[in-house]
Amino acid sequence: MKKENILNTIINEDCIDAMNQMEENSVDLIFADPPYNLQLGNHLTRPDNSSVAGVDEEWDTFSSMEAYDDFTNKWLTAARRILKEDGGMWVIGSYHNIFRVGYILQNLGFWVLNDVVWNKTNPMPNFKGTRFTNAHETMIWCSKSQNSKYTFNYEAMKSLNEGTQMRSDWHLPLCTGKERLKGEDGKKVHPTQKPESLLYRVILSSTNIGDTVLDPFSGTGTTAAVAKKLGRNYIGIERDQDYIAAATQRLAEITDVFDESLLKTPSKKKQPRIPFGTVLEKGMLSIGEKLYDAKGKLTAEIKADGSLKSKKGDGSIHQVGAMLQDAPSCNGWTYWHYKDKKKKLVCIDELRKEARAEIYG
Repeated sequence: MKKENILNTIINEDCIDAMNQMEENSVDLIFADPPYNLQLGNHLTRPDNSSVAGVDEEWDTFSSMEAYDDFTNKWLTAARRILKEDGGMWVIGSYHNIFRVGYILQNLGFWVLNDVVWNKTNPMPNFKGTRFTNAHETMIWCSKSQNSKYTFNYEAMKSLNEGTQMRSDWHLPLCTGKERLKGEDGKKVHPTQKPESLLYRVILSSTNIGDTVLDPFSGTGTTAAVAKKLGRNYIGIERDQDYIAAATQRLAEITDVFDESLLKTPSKKKQPRIPFGTVLEKGMLSIGEKLYDAKGKLTAEIKADGSLKSKKGDGSIHQVGAMLQDAPSCNGWTYWHYKDKKKKLVCIDELRKEARAEIYG
C-alpha cells in the first residue's frame, strides 16, 4: 500500500496484514494500544451486585501466554519495518502485558527512552478488596534503534507544564463524560477508549507538524483525532466496523487549524545562534556594565570582547556563571541578569530574543 493512498484514513484490516503491505520506513511515529490479554475470567460485580462493564471482547482473548507473545512479536516486527530510522514508538499496557511487550520490543532492537506512568485520577475501584486499586498504566516510549535521531519537543512539554520540566508521571483522568463515545443504546462504543489528553502529550512531544502517526489498534480513533487537531497526518488500522464508523464520524466533526503558526512549537536548539558579543555590539549592554545572578548577589562585569570579569576569574557568560556557582556547567543566558532603567533585574535571554528577531526576523 502506498502511503499517499492511505494517508488520513482508517484501514479496515488486521493490523499485521496491513502493516506488512505498507511501504518500509514510511511513518514517523507509532502509538500502539494493543490488546492487554486481561485474563479477567470471572464476571465483575460491585458491592450492590450490579455488573461492571469490563473487557470481554474477542480481540482481547488469547489461548495462552505463548499465543500472546507470538502475536506481540508479529505486530512489533511489522511495526518496526514501516517505522522510519529516526522514528519513535509508544506502547501502552497494564501489568497484564506491558512487561512481556517490553521484553519482546527490546529483543527486536527498539531502544527504550522512557517508561511513562499514566496515573489515573479517577480509577475504577477494586470492588472485591483483594488487591490494591489498579490506578495506573505504563507507556513505553522507544526509538527504532539506539542511534535514532528521534523527535522530542522538550520546550513544548515544558511550556505545557507551566515552565517546569515535564516528568514521566502523568496525572490524567480516564475518558469519561462527553468525550466517551456511546452508541444509540447509551452503552460505551469501546471498552478501553483512551482520553485525548493522553494522546495530546504523546503526539505533541514526539512529532512535528506534517509527520505521519500510525495507530495499528485504532479503536474509536483517539490517536487520529488528536493528530488531526495538531496538524499531523494519521493512519489508523482497525478490524471492527462499528469502531471505524464511530471514529469516522468523530474525525468529520474536527475542524482543521488553518493558522499553522499556532501549531508550531520551535525548539531553542534549532533557533539561530546569537553570541553574547552581538548584544554588546548592538548597544543593548555596555562595556563595564554589571551582570547579576537572579538574586542580585553574585556579579560580573562585561569586557570589550564579550567575556566577563569576576572575582573568581574571566571567561564567557557560561564559564563565569559556572565558576561563581562552583558548578560543572551553566547556561549563562538564563543565569545572568542586567538592571533596567527602573533598577529591576531582567534576564539577558530577553536581549538575545530581541537580537535574534532583529537579525533573522
